[in-house]
Amino acid sequence: MRTRKVKTLAKEILETYSSQVSTSFEQNKLLVRQVLEGRFSKRLANRIAGYLTTLAKREAKAKEAEEESIVEAAPEQK
Repeated sequence: MRTRKVKTLAKEILETYSSQVSTSFEQNKLLVRQVLEGRFSKRLANRIAGYLTTLAKREAKAKEAEEESIVEAAPEQK
């Protein structure tokens, strides 16, 4: 269970820094610490990074499924 604060901050970071967010927790942890610059505890920053990782994986999975459906829908050409 994640608090509203964690979800809100993670979504804001995802919108603002979408090109830097990855599916790696360690990279997201560094990004969150850079963005928040010590305003929050280490534990909260780690929770935000974990949720960012989850969101990034969901986004990647959705994109992959969308690409598969496009490939399947395209008729075969000979």
